[in-house]
Amino acid sequence: MVFVTFSSLFSFKGMQMGSFAFRIPHLDKMVHFIFYLVMVVTGFFAIKDYLVHRYKASAILLGMVIFSIMYGMIIEVLQYSITVNRQGDILDALANSLGAITGMFLVRSLFYKGEQLK
Repeated sequence: MVFVTFSSLFSFKGMQMGSFAFRIPHLDKMVHFIFYLVMVVTGFFAIKDYLVHRYKASAILLGMVIFSIMYGMIIEVLQYSITVNRQGDILDALANSLGAITGMFLVRSLFYKGEQLK
C-alpha cells in the first residue's frame, strides 16, 4: 500500500525511465492493472485469517475489492488535485478497478477451486 501510494503521488519528472518503457504501448495501464490485482490477492490473504471468525471469506474478498477500487479512485483524485507533475486519469482508475476485480476472480478460481467460498 505504501509503495502504491508513494509511486502514485511522487513526481518522476526528470528521471530516466529507460527506452524499454517507451516501446510498450499503454504500459502504465498494465502496471496499474497488475498493482491492483496483486493488492487484492495479497490483501485478502493478509487479512482473512484475522477476520474469518467474524465474516465469511467471500465478504472479506468483496470488501478487499471495494476497498481497492475506492483507494484507486482516491489516488487518481489526489493526483489530479494536489500533485504538480502528475495527472489523474479515468483510464488509470478503470485499469485499477479491472485489476482488483480480476484479482477477486483469481483468488476464487485458483485458491478455492471446486469449493464454496464461505
